[in-house]
Amino acid sequence: MAEVTQTGRVTEGIRSRIATRSLCAGDRLPSVRRSAADFGVSPATVVEAYDRLVAEGLIAAVPRSGFFVSHLAGAPQGPAAHAPLREHEIDPFWVSRQSLDSSQSIDKPGCGWLPPDWMPQRALQKALREVSRDGDLLTLYGTTAGDPVLRRQIALRFAAEGLECDPDRILLTQSGSQAIDLICRLLLVPGDTVLLDDPCYFNYQALIAAHKVRAVSVPFLRSGPDPAAFESIVAAQRPRLYITNSNLHNPTGGSLSLTSAHRLSGIAAAHGMVIVEDDIFADFAPGVPTMAALDGLSGVIRVGSFSKTLSAALRCGYIAARPEWIDALTDLQLATGFGGPPPIATSAISRVLAGGGYRRHMEELRRRLARARQAMALRLTAIGIVPQGDPVGGFTLWCRLPDGVDSAVLARRCLARDVVLAPGNVFSPSQSATSFLRINVAHTSDHALLQLELSMRGATP
Repeated sequence: MAEVTQTGRVTEGIRSRIATRSLCAGDRLPSVRRSAADFGVSPATVVEAYDRLVAEGLIAAVPRSGFFVSHLAGAPQGPAAHAPLREHEIDPFWVSRQSLDSSQSIDKPGCGWLPPDWMPQRALQKALREVSRDGDLLTLYGTTAGDPVLRRQIALRFAAEGLECDPDRILLTQSGSQAIDLICRLLLVPGDTVLLDDPCYFNYQALIAAHKVRAVSVPFLRSGPDPAAFESIVAAQRPRLYITNSNLHNPTGGSLSLTSAHRLSGIAAAHGMVIVEDDIFADFAPGVPTMAALDGLSGVIRVGSFSKTLSAALRCGYIAARPEWIDALTDLQLATGFGGPPPIATSAISRVLAGGGYRRHMEELRRRLARARQAMALRLTAIGIVPQGDPVGGFTLWCRLPDGVDSAVLARRCLARDVVLAPGNVFSPSQSATSFLRINVAHTSDHALLQLELSMRGATP
């Protein structure tokens, strides 16, 4: 019985690596002896596990060459098939899968969200109890544009930032990522060009690959892209969209200056390019100028969600845009998903926002993160990892590694130590961020720091 348990542990371990694309179609599996050492079992146990996986069709045995992941098991048919070929450690799909699918016991300095105990769980539980008393919210579809109460609350929050927006110009979506996907579906056709920052949020690159459009990039500095370089690229490449984080840019943590926001929105308007401004981190640094406010939602579309500040489980994003675009996007969301987020989620979110608890939660969260960023910056610097700049908010630091350290190699070593990293080139369309790493200060434990330091030295686990 013990032997069966050990064999099952090995087979499940290999299955997990294939599912998360740590092993992809055509990859050679570790030798029997190497896997025996990795899993702490006998070679005979590994042989039995490999034989089971061969029988399942997940792997194939090649005489005198070893075992390989089956092409039937791993051939990519979705967006990854259209993405640029990259090493696993710098493939956006691979990093997303590692962050989402790995066990909660694994350290994840590379993930892009806060730990559960940093979120307003009591307020969420109270709101969900209240919502659960309404049978209609538990069983019916929502309205096509989404909960009018929540849309009105979002409009009021915009007004506090200087952005006048009627609730009818706001569409609730199933997530922030879906909001951008809907915009791409509406405004792009295959072969169009999209402008991205370099570096940028890695899921933008994955989304562009899914839509089979061409990406070009502009270097992102601490206060945004250089306006001259930005204008030159826009004039030469004629992109249809520019997708960006203007506030607490992911991954650098920079924010647009008022001057840059004016210049970039003016350049985009002059060339007929639509700006998609993803302000998912707005509540972490209120008061930062936005291109949507300067433009008045004429040529700028604003998107966001509540996954970073409230709950990633209550999926809800939003789009604020011109009325005719909102009307078309509403129809498109109906066609592709028969409506937006579930009423139970939007109603719970609106209840949390309506109370003073959310404001107090964010005030305390900003203070807590400021302390965490400062403390983590000192600890990282002490081991040779130097944070770049001083973000005005948020939970990540964009860090430079010591000379000669490749962040993809470092990510591979750390993964063997059960630590998931986000290496720089995951975020870089031009693959020019080899020596950078994005660190989530709320998910970096003492253990993760130690493994990071040991991995930089090249020590084996």
